[in-house]
Amino acid sequence: MYEASFRLRGKTYDYKIQYDAIKKFMVLPKPDELHFMLCIGLDPPLRQGQTRYPFVVMQAKKDEEVTIDLNLTDEELSQKYNGKLDAHYEQPLHQVITYIFKGLANKKITSPAKDFMTHRQQYGIKCSIKAAEGFLYCLEKAFMFVPKPATYISYDQTASITFSRVSGAVSALSTFDIQVVMKTGPSHQFSNINREDLKALEDFFKLKGLRVKNEVDEEANLLAAALREEAMDDSEEEVVGAGADRGSADEDEESVDEDFKAESESDVAEEYDSAHESDGSGSDESGVDDEDEDEDEDMADDDDEEEEEKPKSKKQKTK
Repeated sequence: MYEASFRLRGKTYDYKIQYDAIKKFMVLPKPDELHFMLCIGLDPPLRQGQTRYPFVVMQAKKDEEVTIDLNLTDEELSQKYNGKLDAHYEQPLHQVITYIFKGLANKKITSPAKDFMTHRQQYGIKCSIKAAEGFLYCLEKAFMFVPKPATYISYDQTASITFSRVSGAVSALSTFDIQVVMKTGPSHQFSNINREDLKALEDFFKLKGLRVKNEVDEEANLLAAALREEAMDDSEEEVVGAGADRGSADEDEESVDEDFKAESESDVAEEYDSAHESDGSGSDESGVDDEDEDEDEDMADDDDEEEEEKPKSKKQKTK
């Protein structure tokens, strides 16, 4: 870090950035509670080939303390920086970097809004932009998504915010999406946000005076109403089915059974008699003895008498 600029050096890059190019400086606690992310907004942005990078994102461990002495005289500290810098620092690394940038660049430090926290009492909301996972922070005047692609969205440029659920997704019941429609320019969508953070986000956006449409709760209410109607229809069908009047169906079935039984008995008897007569006639044709013929005639007479008696009994049963 120099008097009027700072320098970034790596294996494949070397950038010298003027402090005047710094437009924003944000300190964002990471939800893992082990790191802090420092976001520096630049205008003009850094360029690497055809790609522009409007933000530089740094990460420092939360508990990593350092001891630093600035190579500035007491006269320079008091006259030039007017007490904005100290000669000696012995603090966590992210705080030292923040204080030095604030003193040299004379920029305001931005942190997450105190009015919003997740259901786990954290400031960062885990979500994703397309396939890139990261964290969304609600600042006092804007959204900030980090680390990549670092995206800054001002509330003043936001036309509306819609909470929606992705249909057909495996985790559709436990997550939802946020679509931020801009007054000018393309909209932004943040996906896979925990369902438990919906209420807190909605209250915070309304507090900031943003237009909010909650399609998630609307779908849930419609689904619940449909399930209630279906349950009521099923219960009504069960009651109607159990109390249906069958009329004389049972009596008809019993009478049919009785008639069927009586007819079957009489039919069997008649078939047996006719078969027996055919046997007798067959014996006459075969030329049997006279005694046998007399016996057959007597049996035939008996059969005729039985035939006369049985129709009578059938008529009695029919009556």
